[in-house]
Amino acid sequence: MEHKTYRFLPLITGIFTATLLVSHTIGSKIMVFGPLTFSVALIIFPLSYLANDILTEVYGYKTSRKVIWTGFAASLLMVLCYQAALAIPGAPFWNDQSAFETVLGGTPRLVAASMTAYFMGEFCNSYVLAKMKVKMKGKIVGFRFVASTVVGEFIDSITFFPLAFYGVISNNVLISAILSGWVFKVIWEIVALPVTLPFVRYLKRAEHEDYYDKNTNFNPFRF
Repeated sequence: MEHKTYRFLPLITGIFTATLLVSHTIGSKIMVFGPLTFSVALIIFPLSYLANDILTEVYGYKTSRKVIWTGFAASLLMVLCYQAALAIPGAPFWNDQSAFETVLGGTPRLVAASMTAYFMGEFCNSYVLAKMKVKMKGKIVGFRFVASTVVGEFIDSITFFPLAFYGVISNNVLISAILSGWVFKVIWEIVALPVTLPFVRYLKRAEHEDYYDKNTNFNPFRF
């Protein structure tokens, strides 16, 4: 049986993976938006959920599962490389080790929280979208994108913030961070729909693909 190839899948996989790596790197910087406090990673991180929506809608859950694992492996490699770079002694005239550690170091707790939340959130997002597509016979794409993001980003938020900050910040601040981050990510998805939906329609025509996960094994550990 001839293996089907896709023109745009490598590009979307690259964007998805790059989004994750950039989010991990810039996530330690904090910004203030009105009364709310966010990590600047929120500027770009929702793009990973958007890319996951596109992957699942066009190519199916099985393809999305491969890309999610690709992003996980790339993120793990990035963390290991950062730790190796931090451990290598700098030149005697190099005085930026502390800044280097601040930006790229990350605590083991934050790294573990981020990786766990990513894994759970992305798979929940893809699963919900794939199931809704079959149930709704492929209709109302925009609604399904937002609904799956609501679920996926909620799982991401309620996983990451407690794992990363419970006992470090007050419970009130923790709950505020969970809710504000979740709402911001969902709004990001909604705002992007006027661009996302035409692109999805184009992609389906260009790739001659519109996959329905009717007999898919949704086990995230099945390769």
